Amino acid sequence: MVPMEDSPGSKHYHGLVDMGSNGIRFSITDLAPATQRILPTVYLDRAAISLYDAQYKAGKVVPIPDETIKQVVKSLLRFKSTCEDFNVPKEQVRIVATEATRKAVNSEDFQKQIANATGWSVELLPKEMEGRIGALGAASSYENVKGLMMDLGGGSTQLTWIVTQDGEVRMSEKGSASLPYGAAALSQRLDAAGPAGSKGYQAFEREVVSDLKGAVQDINIPEQLIELSKSPEGLRLYLSGGGFRGWGFVLMSEHSIKPYPIPIINGFRTTKDLFHDTQAVQAAVKKEDTPEIFRVSARRASQVAAVAFLVTCLGQALPSILDVYFCQGGVREGMHFSDMDSKHRAESPLITVTKSYAPRSVVELVAQLRDALRNPPSAEQRTIFDDTLLIAFVQGMFAHMANVKDLRGGAALRSTTTGIFSAAHGLSHEQRALLAILLCERYGGYGSISPTEQDFYSRMLQLLPAGTEWWCMYLGRIAAVLASVYPAGTVRKRRVNIKVQWKVTKKDNEKLCIDFQFEKEPDELDEGLNTALRKVEKAGKKKHWVGGSGYKVLVTVNGKDYEGSD
Repeated sequence: MVPMEDSPGSKHYHGLVDMGSNGIRFSITDLAPATQRILPTVYLDRAAISLYDAQYKAGKVVPIPDETIKQVVKSLLRFKSTCEDFNVPKEQVRIVATEATRKAVNSEDFQKQIANATGWSVELLPKEMEGRIGALGAASSYENVKGLMMDLGGGSTQLTWIVTQDGEVRMSEKGSASLPYGAAALSQRLDAAGPAGSKGYQAFEREVVSDLKGAVQDINIPEQLIELSKSPEGLRLYLSGGGFRGWGFVLMSEHSIKPYPIPIINGFRTTKDLFHDTQAVQAAVKKEDTPEIFRVSARRASQVAAVAFLVTCLGQALPSILDVYFCQGGVREGMHFSDMDSKHRAESPLITVTKSYAPRSVVELVAQLRDALRNPPSAEQRTIFDDTLLIAFVQGMFAHMANVKDLRGGAALRSTTTGIFSAAHGLSHEQRALLAILLCERYGGYGSISPTEQDFYSRMLQLLPAGTEWWCMYLGRIAAVLASVYPAGTVRKRRVNIKVQWKVTKKDNEKLCIDFQFEKEPDELDEGLNTALRKVEKAGKKKHWVGGSGYKVLVTVNGKDYEGSD
C-alpha cells in the first residue's frame, strides 16, 4: 500500500480558498504539468456565507458579526482537515479575499482571528488585482479570447479588455476598472432608489451608465478591438462571476434547443440581442408553472432584477457587442492561470483533456484523416477541422473501446458533457459538440445508439457550426475504418492509404470518390472492416444525410468498385 505521504500526484495539489462577497469557495486543484492547462479539480466545496450581507443591518454598514466570523473559521478548519486528507503540501494552500473582506470595518480583526484559528494568513486582493485575476480566469476559460471582459461579484464589478495568443495574455495596463456595482450591492441601491421609472431610479441609472462609460475610457481599449466592434466579425464580451453565470443559466433554460444539452456554463455563447432581452430573462425567472431553473438558486433569482438593470446600462455604455461568452473562470482559475507558464497556457484544452487516452500513432492517424479531407468543394471551407480538433479526435477515438458494444456510441456521445472529458476547463460548447458527434460516429453514429441517446444526439447536432454536420458523420466513419485496420491505434506499417477525388455528376452535383488502397489485395474483407466501409458508403445516401445536406460518396477498394452494400 502506498503511504499517504508518498501518494502519487499530491505534490502537485494546490488548495485555494476564494473568500468572495456572496460565498466562500474551497478547492484543491492538481497542477501536474501534463494536464494543468485544464485545471483538473480534485475537490470542490462552497460555504453559503455572504460576507457582503453580513455587513449590513437595517441598511447601515456594520462590522462582520462574531457569529459570521465563527462560521467562516469553522468552514476553514474543515477545509484544513480536508487538505490534510488529500495530503496537500502545507505551503501550497492559500486564502484569497476580495471586495467584502477588503472593505469590512473590522477587516484587520477578521483576518487576525482567521490566522489565529487556522495558521493561514489572508491575501487581500487590491481591487485592480481582483479585476486582473478575474480576467485571467476568463482567459483560462477558452482556448483563445479577444474582446471585453466583465466579472460581476456580490459587491463590485470589474471591466477590462483582454487578448490571448500563444499563451501570452494582454490586458489593460490598469488591470481593470472596478465599480461598486456587484449583484448584491445593486439590489440594495435599487431598493433605495425606488420603483422603475421614478426620479430616484432614473438618477441611479444615469449614475451607473456614466460610471461605466468612464470605466470604458479608463481601460483604454486598443484600436484593434474598437475596429472589431465596427466590423462584421464583431466584438466579443466575456462574462464571469455568479451574477452573470445566473443570467447565463436562465438564457440556457430559454434556449431554442430544448432542453439544452450541455449543463456547463463555461463555453456557453449567446447573441447580444438575447443577452439584452431583460424582459424575457426576468419573465423566465418569475414563471410559476415551470420547475426551478437549473443552477439558479433562490438567491440568484432574487438578484436577476439587479443584473437586468446592469445589462440595460451596459447596452448604453459599451462599444457594440456581437456575441456574449460565459466563463466559469473566477479567482481559483485566475490565480492558477496567472502562475502558469506561457508554454502550458498555450496548450489547447481539447488536446490536453484527450491526450491521456492517446494511442501510440496519433501523428500517423491524423495524417490519414487529413487525407480523407483533401480538396473539399471550393464552397465548403472546412477550416473547423483543424489540427487541434483532429488531434483531439484521434487521441480520444479508442477511449471507449473497453465498453460493451451496446454502450460505446452512447458513452462517446456523452463524453464531453457528463463523461470522461466533461470536467476539462477551457472548452467551448461548440468544441464539446464537435468532439462528441465525431466520437459517436466513430462507433456507428445515430443508428448505433439507444433511443434515449438519439434525442440527445439530435440536440447536440444543433450546436455544430452550420454545414459541418455531414462532415462530422463522414470523418467519424473514416475513423471507424482506420480503427478496424489499426485496432490498437498503432501504425507499425501503413496498411491502407486513403485517396480522395471530387467529381461532378451528370446533374452537376459534387461527388466524393474515396479509394481505400490496402497494402495487400483483400480477397475477403473481415466483417468489422466491411461494416466500417459500408457505413462510409452509406454516408453518401440522401436518407442518411444529417443537417439537411451532404454529398454522394463512391467507395472503391484498391481502385475497384466496392460492393459492400446490403
